[in-house]
Amino acid sequence: MKIFMTGATGFIGGRLARRLKARGDEVVALVRSPEKGGDLAALGVTLARGDITDAGSVRAAMRGAEQVFHVAAWYKVGVRDRSPAWPINVDGTRHVLEAMRDLGVPKGVYTSTLAAFSDTAGRTVDESYRPHVSHWLSEYDRTKSAAHFEIALPMMEQGLPLVIVQPGVNYGPGDTSVVRDLFIQYLKRQLPMIPRGMACCWAHVEDTVSGHVLAMEKGRAGESYIIAGPAHTYVEAIETAERITGIPAPRLRPGPATMRAMAAVMSVVEKVVPVPETMAAESFREMAGTTYLGSNAKAKRELGFSPRPLEEGLRETLEHEMSLLRMHARTP
Repeated sequence: MKIFMTGATGFIGGRLARRLKARGDEVVALVRSPEKGGDLAALGVTLARGDITDAGSVRAAMRGAEQVFHVAAWYKVGVRDRSPAWPINVDGTRHVLEAMRDLGVPKGVYTSTLAAFSDTAGRTVDESYRPHVSHWLSEYDRTKSAAHFEIALPMMEQGLPLVIVQPGVNYGPGDTSVVRDLFIQYLKRQLPMIPRGMACCWAHVEDTVSGHVLAMEKGRAGESYIIAGPAHTYVEAIETAERITGIPAPRLRPGPATMRAMAAVMSVVEKVVPVPETMAAESFREMAGTTYLGSNAKAKRELGFSPRPLEEGLRETLEHEMSLLRMHARTP
């Protein structure tokens, strides 16, 4: 099977590219800098120079593909320069899906996110949910929602043979996101607090990759599938880490009102002086009791999706990070 994919140098995409090559597929990966994809090239992945913001390069690299995985996205929270978000997340998605349509690719999978729904306000929603947002928590949420509801869904309704998958929070060895930063701070006893009320669905990266593969194999074109893991608050996640490692969780646990107040203060401060991403108003807004909760019942029922419990996946992840930090993992 000849497969075209984007995002192969990222956390999820890199694992997906390796999974596809391991089962014998021919993989063509669109990458901005082929010289940075040496490990993929060594596995036999064809690296096509291009960028999803350049429709011509997308079309050229996709030609002849039998399947498409569009995984690439801009994911930043709290950064000052948010200008790349729309060209990558929205225009880039349009370029990939239009090329898929025009080239007649038989099937594709697009990686959306539970964040496309924004704050679910404590509710666990399903794929039919539609957000009603007056003010987006982050530029990531806003642009991924636009790509999901204004680009992907309308094209599916027009007959594009596409399947949407919606992961939640992803973690695991090899992560480079703020989720890893959270656990590293915790392991180093440098995590100052855990916000109360903030909750997400946590999936080990290998389970998320399995969800992508299952969506391509069994997903019905025109359908969306939430491939998120079990729901836990951030407090529960760090307390789980404490049980695994024996390292105490922070006892400072501010509530949503406090985090909103801090967001209001930092919205003024950051206009005057640069602040770290974790201290930006956007970051505090996302920590103010926000919930990104979705039911994976449909994916379990139709795809056979089966994510592992948080404690199981987190044990592997933390032991990996502790080995990198030359810390001794606690014996169970």
